[in-house]
Amino acid sequence: MAHRLRPEGLGFLTTAPVRLVFTQEISAAPEQVFRALAEDVAGWAAWFPAVTSARPVDDGAGRDVRLRGGTRFRESVLLAKEPEVYAYRVDVTNAPGARALIEEWRLTPSGSGTRVRWTFAADGTVAFRGLLRLARPGMGRSFRGAVTRLDRRIAGRV
Repeated sequence: MAHRLRPEGLGFLTTAPVRLVFTQEISAAPEQVFRALAEDVAGWAAWFPAVTSARPVDDGAGRDVRLRGGTRFRESVLLAKEPEVYAYRVDVTNAPGARALIEEWRLTPSGSGTRVRWTFAADGTVAFRGLLRLARPGMGRSFRGAVTRLDRRIAGRV
């Protein structure tokens, strides 16, 4: 059953009870990565295996995302500052125990490529927070694999 989450702002990225932060350097330029994140929302399913479908809604101000396993998110884009940051808040989800969730993709030039930092900031029931902490290694592997696939997709090697 879907439920509405607390409408946190960007400050939640630093105050959330659970903050999972992952980084990876790739060869694509920040502008290319930003466009893939913010402008090709439907393309996420092609490079992020956890995502089975994604589509922009409300003229790009939001997103509907479905994950493998049946989790669904209705999101609001909080910040889309090309080519530096893309952040969104989950407004409605069917994930049990979630109370607040914001994700931020921060892109920093690194040589001729990009350092991608993904912050997953969340609050929820004790069980939800514990599950996220246990899921950290798997989420890190998922992130690194997804960003590597994104880099290949941008380079046309997919």
